[in-house]
This record gives sequence, structure tokens and C-alpha cells, in this order.
Amino acid sequence: MSERPRLVGINHVALEVRDIDDALAFYGGLFDFEVEERSANAAFIQLGDQFIALMKGRSQPPDRARHFGLVVDDKERTRRALEAAGVEILPGRFLDFLDPWGNRVQVVQYDQIQFTKTDEVLREMGLA
Repeated sequence: MSERPRLVGINHVALEVRDIDDALAFYGGLFDFEVEERSANAAFIQLGDQFIALMKGRSQPPDRARHFGLVVDDKERTRRALEAAGVEILPGRFLDFLDPWGNRVQVVQYDQIQFTKTDEVLREMGLA
């Protein structure tokens, strides 16, 4: 057994945006989600046993290679929602896009990811 602690997961990802209301409207137009908590400078979107923290204050240029992956129940439905919203899908073999603040998002379908959750967790998330 190692003396070092073992990484076991990711709790959340923080995305910097210029305006919380605009960010909730943008992401809410694409995805069905629950806002766990909200203030003038932050909103927390629940994603099963993790969350996304939308934080007011984006200052850097748009992401190029840096990205994070969102897992959805239907990737093609997501593609259609992005197209309907006029969001540019980035070239390449993945379903990547930049949000209006330059955060690069990669969309992955749940049944195509490397690790899965237990049946109990899937039931709680409505994915069983």
C-alpha cells in the first residue's frame, strides 16, 4: 500500500464566465440540469455526484487544447441542440464546442465512456 493518498474522482470543475445569468441561459438552452446553489458571482450545476461551478470573472483568451468532458445521455441530441442554438461545433472527431466565454467543452455519451457507475447510482441519476 502506498504512503500517498489515492485520487478517486473529480468533485467539480470551475468554469469562468462573464455573467452568471447569461451562462445559465446558455447552458440551460442546451442541457437539462438542476442548479444546486446560486449567488451573484457563482452558480453550481448538479451533475450526478459531481458539479460544475460557474464563476463570474473570465479574463483569459479562448481555450485551445484545454477542455473538460461532459457526459450526456444522448450525444446526437446534444449535437442537434448545439446546431439549433447556432453554436459552432469544432472540427475533429469529437463533439467539441466553445461556450460564449471561450471554455472548450467535449461532449461524450454515457455508454461510450471508460468507467461506469453502479446500478444504484445509475437509478438515482435516472439512467438505469
